[in-house]
Amino acid sequence: MSRHLFGDDVIFHQRLLKAQGLYGGTLDGRWGPLTEAADAEFERRGAGLRALGEFEARSERVLAGLHLKAQMAARRLLALAREGGLVARLVSGTRSYAEQDRLHAQGRYGNAGPRVTNARGGQSNHNFGIAWDIGLFDAEGQYLNGDTAAEIDAYRRLGALARPLALEWGGDWSSLPDVPHYQLPTGRSVAATRRLFEAGQPYA
Repeated sequence: MSRHLFGDDVIFHQRLLKAQGLYGGTLDGRWGPLTEAADAEFERRGAGLRALGEFEARSERVLAGLHLKAQMAARRLLALAREGGLVARLVSGTRSYAEQDRLHAQGRYGNAGPRVTNARGGQSNHNFGIAWDIGLFDAEGQYLNGDTAAEIDAYRRLGALARPLALEWGGDWSSLPDVPHYQLPTGRSVAATRRLFEAGQPYA
């Protein structure tokens, strides 16, 4: 299943697997037996984390592509949100470099749509499986844009739930706050994390 999450970007997935100690082969971009076995173990461990809580289909798809430590943290946060009466769903998670570049191009270079990120491929923690975005919804399933004081308060409540989990919330950023954004803190720059990720070394 997780192979389909990243399409033909096999080396991207190999890096994610190797950094978690699941893949012992060469980072060669080939989907062989070692990659297949590592991917199966990644899926098995991810499925085991469902004991922390199961959620609607889109959230489960996003969770399945995150680093295992991020999967655990995101599930705990979603469970706390549910206990607190918030309807929270993951709307974005791991992105390959190619996916990040496509998102960066939106609203630029003559492309349609609003600009949604300043990060190119390899410049976002989404590119290493340790960041995810959570949207809040009302009882009818309508997305809360944060247009009212009550909606803003709901996002702040969710952000407060993330603090005891030692997660970094984008709403706390003084420069360019990103309210839906959550990530595992690494204590290093994105560039340093990228170097470790590309070498298949632990970074989270």
